[in-house]
Order: sequence, then C-alpha cells, then structure tokens
Amino acid sequence: MTDSVRRDDVNDNDGALALLDSRYAWWRLAIALVLMTIGGASMYAIVVVLPAVQADFGVDRSGASLPYTMLLLGFGVGGILMGRMADRFGVGVPLVFGSTMLGVGGVVASWSGSIWQFALANGVLIGALGSSCTFGPLVSDVSFWFRRQRGMAVAICASGNYLAGVVWPPVVQHYVESAGWRQTYAGIGLFCLATMVPLSLLLRRRPPDALLSAAASPAPGAGATAVSSLAALERPMGLSRERLFALLIIAGIACCVAMAMPQVHIVAFCGDLGYGPARGAQMLSLMLACGIVSRLVSGWICDRIGGLRTLLLGSVLQGVALLLFLPSDGLVALYVASALFGLFQGGIVPSYAIIVRDFFPGREAGTRVSMVLMATLLGMALGGWLSGKVFDLTGSYHAAFLNGIAWNLLNGAIALWLLLRQRRWLRGGPLAAAA
Repeated sequence: MTDSVRRDDVNDNDGALALLDSRYAWWRLAIALVLMTIGGASMYAIVVVLPAVQADFGVDRSGASLPYTMLLLGFGVGGILMGRMADRFGVGVPLVFGSTMLGVGGVVASWSGSIWQFALANGVLIGALGSSCTFGPLVSDVSFWFRRQRGMAVAICASGNYLAGVVWPPVVQHYVESAGWRQTYAGIGLFCLATMVPLSLLLRRRPPDALLSAAASPAPGAGATAVSSLAALERPMGLSRERLFALLIIAGIACCVAMAMPQVHIVAFCGDLGYGPARGAQMLSLMLACGIVSRLVSGWICDRIGGLRTLLLGSVLQGVALLLFLPSDGLVALYVASALFGLFQGGIVPSYAIIVRDFFPGREAGTRVSMVLMATLLGMALGGWLSGKVFDLTGSYHAAFLNGIAWNLLNGAIALWLLLRQRRWLRGGPLAAAA
C-alpha cells in the first residue's frame, strides 16, 4: 500500500514537472501578456491626460502629478494584497476582482469634481484594487511554469507593461482630443471590464505543489550553480534574507525615482518646449516600444549571467540615458534620447523578480515579488511627484534630470555591492559563509 502511494506521488510529480517550459506554460504566458497590456492602460492614460487635467482643475504641475503618484502608491500597496491572495487562492481570483474594479474605477474617475477626487479614484479603485492585479501576481505566476527559460518568460510577461505604453498613449490622446478626458477614462474602464474578466478565468488553474518546489531553483546557465547554492542557505551571501530583501527594496525605489523623470514628464516637457503634447505622447510610445526590446534582450541575458549582473548592467545604462537628456532640447535629439532611454532601462525591473525567485522560497513568491515590485512603483510615484516639484521650484526640468541621476547612482551602488559580496562569498565557499 505504501509503495503504491509513493509510486503515485512520483507519477504526480513527474506530470507536474513536465509542465515546466511546456506548451501550456507558453499559453499561460500569452494570456498574462495580454492581461498586463490591457490592465496597464490606466498607468499611461494618466500621463497623457496630465495637461488636460491640470487645465480642467486649475492646479500647478506638482498638483496635476498627484493622481499619478496616488495611482502608483495604490498600485504598489495593492500589489502586496493581490500577491498574498494569489499565493493562497491562485492568480485567477485577484485577476477577476481587479478587472472588475478597473471598470468601476474608470467610471468613478470620470465623475471627479476636484483633483483630490480624481487622485483618490486613481489611487484606491484603479491602483490599489484594480491594476495592481496585473503586475506582481502575473509575473510571479509565470515564474512558476518555467525553469530553463525563466528569465525570458518573466521578461516577456513584464513587457506587457511597456506594450501598454506603446498601444495606449496614442489611443488616449486621440480620444482626449475628440471626446475629452472624462469620457476617455470611462471608456477605458468599461473596456477593461469587458475583456479582462473572461481572460482572467482562463488562468484559474493553480501551479501543482511539485511545481512550486521545482520552480524555486534557478534555471541552468552561467552563474546558475552559484545562485542555486546561495538559495539553499538561510543566509545568502552571508546576509539574512530580510536584510537582502531590504536592500532590494531600496534599490527598487532608487532606480525608479530616476526612471520616472522621462516617463512621467516627457509629454509635459515637450509641451513646455513648444512641440505640443502629441509629440510627447509619440516619444513616450517610442520609449516604451524600445523598452519592450530591452526587456526581451535582458531576459535572454539574465538566463546567462544572472539577475544581479543584469540589474547592474541596466542601472549603468539607465544612468547614461538620463545624461543624454540634459543637452537635448531639439525635436530629433529628444526622439533619439527617448529611444535610447527605452533601450537602456527596460530590463531593470524584471531582474528584481529573477533575484527574488533565486534567493527566496517559491511559496513566498507572490508576496515577495509583489513587494519588491511595489518598491519600484513607489519609486515611480515618488519620482513623478518629485520631478514635478523640482520643476515648480526651478522652472526647468534640467534640475529634475540631475535629481534622477543621483538616485540612479544609489541603485547602481547597491547592485555593485551585492555583486561584489556574492563573488567574495563564492570564493570563500558556502560552508565558510555559513560558519
């Protein structure tokens, strides 16, 4: 009887492990990509409508940036809740709930009578209870179904966020000009409700227990053996897991304060230079289209050199791209700088998910990945508001770009320190570090 049960367990485990990198895994990834692309509409709509909202409510630039900040704060905090819900019930439950709230939030936001009402609708309904289901939980779920190509799969999934940035800004700009920002917001909410709920139901299946355990080990490739031995210890690189996680949180905030400067203010920046918001929307789309390429290439790189090295590479390149904006005020120069910024920084955020999956237990993945991605969103929220505040104080975006470069240096310093510590730890050996 016991032998029979054991044979059944082995067969179940073998069947579950066969799902790794399978056709079914890629099918789930395709659905996740579509969901993230649709669910990311609100994050870019709010950037495009910023000038219209500022004029409608009669506020300054930092005041008009407040709804974006509230959206990302809600997105990040809600992501933790959604991640825990996904860990407990599977990703389908938070997806259906969040899709419904996106529909409600879009309509409520369109009824706003003040900037604070608009900000609360974006922060609570659209951010915390709505679109937060479409990032951390989806990235975490995708990571369970892949092993050999986990870096590429996570990068493809995370590209949905940038694909949304390619698709939605021109669409939103068109409808803002033809119908107004209020009608546009209501339409986006109803579209999300009608399309995302049916797609969410297709992802109701939870990863089997055997898959949760198997997926906790990193994919084979350059550096994978080292990372695997680190993940087997309670103190990776001689650090407690909580200390390592705290450093990842700080790094995530820092990199995205820098990242927010061009992404949040490029439309307003072009308007101030006399090129008009439509040009800025085109630059934002170009930036994020190049970001898709960057994320895919970074996923391929991550499978070969590991998450930490990919993070450091992305940080260095993002700093270079920010420097390019300083002398750029011509139309062609801004298009070039936007494209290079997208190409250079797209792989940073997905690398955090890979690092978390390499160093932390698989059963904590939904919560841990959502928390570290929350930090990146907190950085975007802080960076969006801070850049507007610096502009209000100085009357120029030059100082705001310098502020972003300083935050980027902090991110790069943390990534470099962790990488050097990992190398020293590997030379000393696991037993020496444990001792």
